Amino acid sequence: MKIALLITTLLLPFNNSDEEARRWGQIGHRTTGHIATQLLTDTAAEHVHRVLNGNSLAEVSTWMDEIRSDRDFRYMSPWHYCTIPEGMTYEEAGTPEEGDIIWAIDKMITELKSGELSEEQEAISLKVLVHLVGDLHQPLHVGNGTDRGGNDARVQWFGDNSNLHRVWDSNMIDGKQLSFTELADFIDDQLTEETVAEWQSTTVLEWAYESQALLPEVYDYPENGRLGYEYSFLNFETVELRLLQAGVRLAGIINDIYSD
Repeated sequence: MKIALLITTLLLPFNNSDEEARRWGQIGHRTTGHIATQLLTDTAAEHVHRVLNGNSLAEVSTWMDEIRSDRDFRYMSPWHYCTIPEGMTYEEAGTPEEGDIIWAIDKMITELKSGELSEEQEAISLKVLVHLVGDLHQPLHVGNGTDRGGNDARVQWFGDNSNLHRVWDSNMIDGKQLSFTELADFIDDQLTEETVAEWQSTTVLEWAYESQALLPEVYDYPENGRLGYEYSFLNFETVELRLLQAGVRLAGIINDIYSD
């Protein structure tokens, strides 16, 4: 199946108010939303159109970042990440009282499946789900509890000050100078029906462990912190893979929620 798309305290990896520690960049999130759209069933697509009032998954994928300064939604700040300290499992670390990304994704799925939400709340829950599935696939949103999800890992990106979290959120993606649709089109032959089925059969917790397993690769950079072409060359395929997996899995969740 050839599809023209790309992929898109101890228990706190970073400060909730840190604007750098918040997301895949806009292009990454929109890419993931675009991928998911291509894989929706007709029924699910109709529901998405209804719930989002005609907006696409790509359009709403950044909503959760855009409302971060709104006091009414600040309770969602801890939902963008989780922390699994090295040598521990998620179960051993425990879910914080305020929730985290794994807890929040499961919550959104349960509420959307219930069919008991108001129109407004259904739209909010779907927007949150779209965003958080993307975030969970960015490795540094599964922090190790030592450097605020890579935000304290100060580096230079082609000579400009940055940090490791920002490099993975947006620097590498933005450096390609592609729109989210162009980024999707650049790897249009990676998916097969078997791959889609395999990726959609996994659990939210497994996605977190996948991100955790990538951290040694993420943190493998020169002591001088000067990152550029080589780091991008070595890691951009991983960026693509995680965006693609996020899109495929998001589609699987939405298809399941709105199945007849």
